[in-house]
Amino acid sequence: MKESTSEYAGNSCEICSGPVEERRVLARFRFGSDTIYIENVPAWVCKHCGEQYYDAPVYKRMEEIARERENIERVISFPLAEFDVKIA
Repeated sequence: MKESTSEYAGNSCEICSGPVEERRVLARFRFGSDTIYIENVPAWVCKHCGEQYYDAPVYKRMEEIARERENIERVISFPLAEFDVKIA
């Protein structure tokens, strides 16, 4: 991802107007009713609020990965709590 080709390069965050910088992130990507996580995704990230923006080719690549999700070999698990349930 080259800074000169990004629509976010040099611009501010749409949420908080903070500055954005190029980073590699662990992206949560929703595709249909599924959610997958994709590592090492190039993104523009707000330094203040953490909002993430993706260039169009990056987003299209994440869609391709999601379409082929049955070929993903690595699976992670994590605790899932419900907001309205009391935790002992």
